[in-house]
Amino acid sequence: MKKLLTILLLVLAFTGVSAQDCLLEKAPVPDLVQDYAGILSEGEEQALRQALIAFNDTVSNEILIVTVTDLCGYDKAKFTYTLGEKWGVGKKGKDNGIVIMVKPKEIDGRGDAFIATGRGLEGVLPDAIAKRIIENEMIPYFKQRDYYSGISSAAATAMEITAGEYSADEYVQPKLSLKKFMPFIFGIIAFIFIMSMKVGQTRRYASSNGLGFWAAWSLMSAASRSHSGSYGNFSSGGGSFGGFGGGSFGGGGAGGSW
Repeated sequence: MKKLLTILLLVLAFTGVSAQDCLLEKAPVPDLVQDYAGILSEGEEQALRQALIAFNDTVSNEILIVTVTDLCGYDKAKFTYTLGEKWGVGKKGKDNGIVIMVKPKEIDGRGDAFIATGRGLEGVLPDAIAKRIIENEMIPYFKQRDYYSGISSAAATAMEITAGEYSADEYVQPKLSLKKFMPFIFGIIAFIFIMSMKVGQTRRYASSNGLGFWAAWSLMSAASRSHSGSYGNFSSGGGSFGGFGGGSFGGGGAGGSW
């Protein structure tokens, strides 16, 4: 009896720790790209982030990309739409949020992905189309461990459909689409964005320290190599996302595994 009680207490203690670490129990982070699984480079994160911010600014739809190492004991569907609901992804009243969740296979031998659609986008991006995006745009890349290309292709497709560039029915038909070039385009955006930030920072550093531009560039480059990059540094420049708007999710979406 004592052994059983001890085991029960250990299980409860472990469950409590897991719940505290569960993403669903944390306050919303005002960011459209959250790579907790560490499968994206800093440049890839920034490229996706800037594209999604620009999309949100022009169309108002909010697309959250999140990679995780565990699903907090839920299946991939419930985890993803629960996250969207708790965090309020999308605008209140419009419910125009999308959550693209990826759990890489390298974590526990099973890869999972799910696209959850807010109530207001369920008709625009039906479950069957979300399933096709998972199977056609994501999993083929993920099987090659190319997570960035799969995520960027899925995000581009979701943006195109929900912005009305073509319908869900048209997506089913083979056609040349901008999404095929999105990994390359996102890479160019990231490079230009990072370089423009670095040039601006270098000019300010050179001016405040009485240095020439290239001398300042060399010093800053040496300093950056001695300190690991921080995702938080991104907030120092460029476009920004003000936070989720209180959207609602009803369980729409689809997923897949590999």
